[in-house]
Amino acid sequence: MPASGSSSGPMPRALMFQGTGSSVGKSVLVAGIARALTRRGYRVRPFKPQNMSNNAAVTADGGEIGRAQALQARACGVRPSVDMNPVLLKPQSETGAQLVVRGQVRGAFRARDYQALKPGLMPEVLGAFRMLASEAEIVLVEGAGSASEVNLRASDIANMGFAQAADIDVVLVGDIDRGGVIASLVGTKTVLPGEDATRIKGFIVNRMRGDPGLFSAGMEAIAMHTGWDAIGLVPYLAQLRDLPAEDAADLPAGGRGDGALRIVVPHLPMIANFDDLDPLAARPDVSLVIVSPGKPLPACDLVILPGSKSTISDLAFMRAQGWDIDLHAHVRHGGRVLGICGGYQMLGTIISDELGTEGNAGTAPGLGLLAVQTSLTSEKRLIEVMGQLVPEGIPVSGYEIHTGQTVGADCRRPFATIAGRPEGAVSQNGRVWGTYLHGMLGTGAACAALLSRLAGPVTVMADHDEVVEAALDAWADHLEKHLDIDALLALARPVSLS
Repeated sequence: MPASGSSSGPMPRALMFQGTGSSVGKSVLVAGIARALTRRGYRVRPFKPQNMSNNAAVTADGGEIGRAQALQARACGVRPSVDMNPVLLKPQSETGAQLVVRGQVRGAFRARDYQALKPGLMPEVLGAFRMLASEAEIVLVEGAGSASEVNLRASDIANMGFAQAADIDVVLVGDIDRGGVIASLVGTKTVLPGEDATRIKGFIVNRMRGDPGLFSAGMEAIAMHTGWDAIGLVPYLAQLRDLPAEDAADLPAGGRGDGALRIVVPHLPMIANFDDLDPLAARPDVSLVIVSPGKPLPACDLVILPGSKSTISDLAFMRAQGWDIDLHAHVRHGGRVLGICGGYQMLGTIISDELGTEGNAGTAPGLGLLAVQTSLTSEKRLIEVMGQLVPEGIPVSGYEIHTGQTVGADCRRPFATIAGRPEGAVSQNGRVWGTYLHGMLGTGAACAALLSRLAGPVTVMADHDEVVEAALDAWADHLEKHLDIDALLALARPVSLS
């Protein structure tokens, strides 16, 4: 039974979920289990020692964490905090990333240099973990990537290195939809050092399609070869598509929906905060088209240039694809464009990054669809905001997470107002809009107002938060049926707070 909630209650417990690889479903499993345990009356907190994602969330304490941990916090019914994801890596190139520690930028590092830096981050990771545990009964810890990356074990802070340092046990997650799940799970035990392998106490097979009975012998084989408890075989649940994706690789190939309103989004290499698109994907009157490299931007009602972690390099990539030509033709023929954050900066006449904030220092010409100029700086704006859409006056809420300042003549025609101040810009012809407001499309009325600009009035749908809440509840119901939640609770070990 859960504790009463007093500070003198039982010692907090924790359990870690690691994967046989990336994108096996660890994040959503932790979110669903968190919601299930929270509904049972437990004080639950999510924790991920190290995350790599450009899909970030702003926290109430003025920092940023991975969007997946913000979703898990929502599943627990609490506000996200920087302690839930103390180390966040935001890729800026194929070999380098921006390092965020306890919500604040520490600098940019190449992968090899970061490996040498990692051991020094363990005290901060453990401090954040213990801070969370002090206010919880159960901490659900999510690993990163693959548990079997023995080549990185010496400096690991994300998987077995953390499990050993925090003295907690592990449940290993495999994805049957990928194929080879038996070999992946059994092989993980084979390659792990003995002291790491003994940390794993159970396993979960995720994303089963078809008749679960066809894999009962597979579950038995895994248990026999590993000695681990079979916690459950989880069938695929279509409603999970209503939850925000953690990685750009999880964006639906080709898009989603077949509504009359066609919205096109170029898939940029360093696309960031792409969950801005989720409310559109959930609407039955929208067809959301994600355009892969090598393909032209098709005819549509609206092109959205999404956020980017490396604006100048993604702008160069757009030009290499010929998407800049497609975009100008789209506007000439009366089409609309919405640029969000980095996409807003691209729409201007110039982007200056003299300090090398997002990569190599330099200046690049923008797309010239907005009369604005952007200067990137080392200062990062991280804040939740509320305001009104211009000219409709409809309330809008969201968050800002960006570096730099954007100024220019088109800022005199703001996209919105925030606390009475103008925000964003609109072109003189009224067809190109730029804004720093992430998450604004999640407000049902604001989303409908923007879509109504394209082809007349559309239905106002519920705020997207309600869609996410319904999906979390459905997922928790699903996991209660297909996982042994009581067995997971039994595996959670006490956490030392000292």
